[in-house]
Parts: sequence; C-alpha cells; structure tokens
Amino acid sequence: MAKQNKAYKFRLYPTKEQSLIIRKTFGCVRFVYNKMLAERKETYETLKDDKESLKSVKHPTPAKYKKEYEWLKEVDSLALANAQLNLDKAYKAFFKGNAKFPKFKSKRHKQSYTTNVVNGNIELLDGHIKLPKLKKVKIKQHREIPSEYIIKSCTLSMTASGKYYISILTEYENEIETKETKEIVGLDFAMDGLFVDSEGEKANYPKFYRQMLDKLAKEQRKLSRKKKGSSNWNKQRIKVAKIQEKVANQRKNFLHHKSKELVTFYDAVVIEDLDMKGMSQALKFGKSVADNGWGMFTSFLQYKLNEQGKQLIKIDKWFPSTKTCSNCGNTQPMPMNIRTYACSCGLNLDRDYNSALNIKKEGIRLLASA
Repeated sequence: MAKQNKAYKFRLYPTKEQSLIIRKTFGCVRFVYNKMLAERKETYETLKDDKESLKSVKHPTPAKYKKEYEWLKEVDSLALANAQLNLDKAYKAFFKGNAKFPKFKSKRHKQSYTTNVVNGNIELLDGHIKLPKLKKVKIKQHREIPSEYIIKSCTLSMTASGKYYISILTEYENEIETKETKEIVGLDFAMDGLFVDSEGEKANYPKFYRQMLDKLAKEQRKLSRKKKGSSNWNKQRIKVAKIQEKVANQRKNFLHHKSKELVTFYDAVVIEDLDMKGMSQALKFGKSVADNGWGMFTSFLQYKLNEQGKQLIKIDKWFPSTKTCSNCGNTQPMPMNIRTYACSCGLNLDRDYNSALNIKKEGIRLLASA
C-alpha cells in the first residue's frame, strides 16, 4: 500500500481577535524568513568562493530571533519553523541550479503560513477547526474528509479582498492499480478555447477574464484616482480584488470540471509539453494564455489521472503536429492565419482538430514503444 497525499481547501470565518492573530502570524513568518535570508545572503557573499566553508556554516533558526524580538513568541512556533524549511528548500534549489537565489518576501507577497499536527493540536470539530494559538475557528466544510485520512498540516491564507482559507493536507494509504489503456484522447492547445480534442470536440472555455475586462478597467480607474492608503482607496482596492478573485474562481471551477470529464471517459490523455510563458511572450498573447489557464488545467489532469492509475502523456513540444497531415503524414507550412488544413491527399480539416489527431497518434506510438 503506497502512501498518498490529498489537500482539501475550505473557507474560514475567524473572529476579529482570531483575524488579528492570523495577520500577526503572516507578518512574523515574513519577518523571520527575511531575517534568515539576509544572514544567509551575507554569508554567501562572503564565502561564495570557498564552497567547503559555505557548506559547513550553521544557519540561523527562528529561536535565535525570539530572544531579541519577544513578540515572535506570541505566534505559532511551528509556522516560524516552516518558514525556515521553506527557505532551506529555496536555498537547496539555488545550489542545485534549479532556481535563482531566494528573494525577500514583501507585504504584497501571498499572505500565508503553514502549521503542523503535533499532539492533537489540530482537529476538525462540528463546523469548526481547532488550530494552534487560535483555538476553535469557524469553517465552511463543504465536503467530508474520509475518517481514515490523517491530517498532517494546515496552510492558512488570506486573499487580497480579505477572505480567509485553510488548506488541509492529509495522508492516506491507497493501492493504485494501473488501468489498461483502451480509450485515448489527444488535446491540442487552443488559444481562444483551451483545447480541441481528437474527437473534434472543443472545450469552449468561456474567457472569464475577457468578459470582466471592461468592469475591471472601470474599477481600476476609480482606484487610481483615490489617495493611496486612505479608507476610500482601501474600499476600492477590495472591490478590484473581488473581481479578480471571482475570475480566478470561475476559471478554476471550469478547469476542475473539464479535467474530471476527461479523466472519467479516457484512460490516457496526450498533450504537447508546451512552454506557456515563452509562448505568451513570443506571440504576444499574454492575456489569452493567462486567461485560459492551460498550466493549471494540465496539473489538474495529472493528479486526477494518477489517482485512478491512468496516464498523462506529454509529447515533445517540437513535434510538428500542426504541419503534419493526419491522413497521409505529409508536412506543409501552416501560418497562424490559415485555420483549415488542406492536403493534396484530399484531407480538409480544422487545423486544431488535425493537430489533435496527430498528437493522439504520437501518444499511441510513445505508449507502444514504452
């Protein structure tokens, strides 16, 4: 039996006193992270040419700052310990060459902190959750967590509009049986509608961001006219944040449903391994790419397929799916303005549908060779 992890996200409704402690913890976690990073940065600048000495340096811990800054003792110590673990991860990723040197966290950075289960300090009760330093906090638990799932940690976060959420990470044992691959579908990324599949079906993504652009621009103009930091500015800032959050939630909901639909009907989903960031910059389609959330969609697909012993197959991004005829295999140039693939063999298809068929064929070939 393999151990699996699953996170459940719920809305929190803390009291004013609890909100104050949560915000204080956000601030303390950020403060400790930045303090530790400043010391590490100084050490790195001094010893970067002496790698052996750099490896043997003992790095500061949150306990070091509690003597000097007494108010750090007022918040959850596990949250501060997790700030150190996060910095350790970022630091190791830098030395492995997988990331840039860690950056300092600003107040505009995502407001969150993580705490762990120790001696029953976290517990789900009827309509509430018991948390370190906060005691019982009201929670809107819209779905049950199975009784055999063990809570490992919780991450509390606050959105720009001031809403609180909790992500509960659980661990459970599960035997995942690899499904026999019978039903396969290929997906071709489509800028305006998320994807076209190898059955000729379109995802028909509703473009939530584009729909809200005028309203968002209007509220942002109002915000720009108000004095920064004033109470009217803050009220307007929350209005703007609420619109942005609504778009993000609509998008996430749509992508969850679309990915679940595919996972229900197919045993393997084939996609191209696209560099979305590079694509949006090169083609100047930033808003379209950001709006449909292809990256989020593929991550949803990945974990949903994994849970059911199914597969997500990624084919090489340089595979000529657009230029190749899905009927005879001939290739020809396909500029962006040509929306129909017409081949000398007689094939006449929508270019995205033709691409999806080629993606599916390549996925089947990769499966067979594996």
